[in-house]
Amino acid sequence: MRKITTPLTKAVRTKLKCGEHVLLTGTIYTARDMVHKRLKELVDRKKRLPLELKNAVIYYCGPTPIRTGGDFGSCGPTTSSRMDSFTPALLQKGLAVMIGKGSRSKDVRDMIKKRRAVYFLAVGGAGAYLAKKIISANTHAYAELGAEAIYKLKVKNFPLIVGIDSRGKDIYEKR
Repeated sequence: MRKITTPLTKAVRTKLKCGEHVLLTGTIYTARDMVHKRLKELVDRKKRLPLELKNAVIYYCGPTPIRTGGDFGSCGPTTSSRMDSFTPALLQKGLAVMIGKGSRSKDVRDMIKKRRAVYFLAVGGAGAYLAKKIISANTHAYAELGAEAIYKLKVKNFPLIVGIDSRGKDIYEKR
């Protein structure tokens, strides 16, 4: 199992292979449907985004509220295809890595290959386990969206599988 640390530069991303298991350490941002819609609108209007996308990692999850005692709530992946209509514009702006569950559209796969990005899979149903890999969490933007806000997470040894590598190989495609 390969250990990798953010930022995930092109040099790091191009070494990853479809189906490979990794442990990710570093900074990732959460973003779901409403945030993607807002980010796409900002891109379309050529406005400044609330986060730097170059080499950034976005995790498609909406964490449950922080529990008493300060532990971050469960944070399992959500279905990635719901973000597919927004994703090419974010990849064009430098987004390097996405984490979620499920397959992606042909447009997204093609853009991942073109931009040498990577799509990781997180295990669905393991939100409580994945939360234990979070060292710190802070609301980064759009606090009014509650669980769908952008959270900045610091993770350690966050377990993932390369679902689509930078060459466009897709774990869901027949070999």
